[in-house]
Amino acid sequence: MTSVESNNSAGFTEEQEALVVKSWSAMKKNAGELSLKFFLKIFEIAPSAKKLFSFLKDSNVPPEQNPKLKPHATSVFLMTCESAVQLRKAGKVTVRESSLKRLGATHFKHGVVDEHFEVTKFALLETIKEAVPEMWCPEMKNAWGEAYDQLVAAIKSEMKPSSS
Repeated sequence: MTSVESNNSAGFTEEQEALVVKSWSAMKKNAGELSLKFFLKIFEIAPSAKKLFSFLKDSNVPPEQNPKLKPHATSVFLMTCESAVQLRKAGKVTVRESSLKRLGATHFKHGVVDEHFEVTKFALLETIKEAVPEMWCPEMKNAWGEAYDQLVAAIKSEMKPSSS
């Protein structure tokens, strides 16, 4: 784990942190709605991703009407954004409510692969761009991209069968 930690904070600058914090402050009040948009974008780009979610797999209801999607989407979006905001302060990826081990094991169990993380990154950046168009710039895109990549690297480092 130490190798992941020591590489992390070096790649995320103070300027990037400021951009992430500023945009997250503006988005926070609409987090629920943005979370849903974020996940619907993922499914638009990669419809097969729905199969990765037990509550969507056998559902005949459109995803946006599934009662379990919004709470799940919100927890993922909040975790991603809050982990980005904490990155420099903590010097490593931090997630609340669940350990990286559990996240890694869950992603492993559901068969999440690199392409899924790529689609999710694209959807995340598009969602943020639409949420704060007046702030969006190449530097902000890079800042969020860097924060997301570090979160994914931390999750991937724990992607193995759960020991419990």
